Amino acid sequence: MAKAIRINRVGGPEVLEYVDVEVGAPGAGEIQVRQAACGLNFIDVYFRTGLYPQPLPAGIGMEGAGTVEAVGEGVTNFKPGDRVAYACRPTGAYAELRNMPAAGVVKLPEGIDFETGAAMMLQGLTVQYLFRRTFPLKGGETILFHAAAGGVGLIACQWARAIGVTVIGTVGSDEKAELAKAHGCTHTINYKTENFVERVKEITNGKGVPVVYDSIGQDTFTGSLDCLSPLGMMVSFGSSSGPVPAFTLNELASRGSLFITRPSLFNYSAKRNDLEDMAADLFGMVLSKKVKIEIHQRYALKDAAQAHVDLEARKTTGSSILIP
Repeated sequence: MAKAIRINRVGGPEVLEYVDVEVGAPGAGEIQVRQAACGLNFIDVYFRTGLYPQPLPAGIGMEGAGTVEAVGEGVTNFKPGDRVAYACRPTGAYAELRNMPAAGVVKLPEGIDFETGAAMMLQGLTVQYLFRRTFPLKGGETILFHAAAGGVGLIACQWARAIGVTVIGTVGSDEKAELAKAHGCTHTINYKTENFVERVKEITNGKGVPVVYDSIGQDTFTGSLDCLSPLGMMVSFGSSSGPVPAFTLNELASRGSLFITRPSLFNYSAKRNDLEDMAADLFGMVLSKKVKIEIHQRYALKDAAQAHVDLEARKTTGSSILIP
């Protein structure tokens, strides 16, 4: 038997149950991973609340790192003892031991420890596709990135600094502003005390920015559109404050023929060669120390409910992990 977090119904953090589960041998195409650490991400909240539906009862969590204990039939690229990390479906990462499809897992370089691996995959791969593919940054741009002191935000600030991009970042406190600045954010805006649209226009001399990366959703969506320059792109990649409100296409035309996209990591990494290329890019940034993964919160696996409380209350900064 192994310990894991399971949900039998959707709802608040209280639906997260710490239970014993039976983990059999891995099936065809699967590997069995003994997890050293599990990642904590806002997408886990979406599954817990039912915003992202899944059949119940179910596991939860999309990210982890550990050691391969066994491989199923047909698996040739992994063997017992391999160090691995992942950020992929199906859910179930909040566990000591799990079986999962080998297709979504990559080998973890020796220079990266398990805790870093568990904290970096979903957030780091998200920044990778946002900056390299969704709106490819070449250097010299000024961008708006919401939640700049969060796990994705701190990676984004460092990555942007490394490639010569100026970041305007929104944060929820003066302390978070200092944290974002320390990681490469050039201009910070405390959205609790400042109007971020007015500040972006001020910083850019009225021009606006060519791209906004927005994981907040409901609270920032319209303002984000107002920050864009003509022909700019709105990248809505999350909705931590709630779903984006309904809007008409005329909203894009009236602001200067804007573009909008709602990307997902799992579409960008669906092909094995893309996943490997993305992971190699991320690992290279971390191993070169251009990007440092900041783990600011560690929780025991059994305390997953408290971790969700803190995450939703925006008490966390940087990355958070669960330790089985």
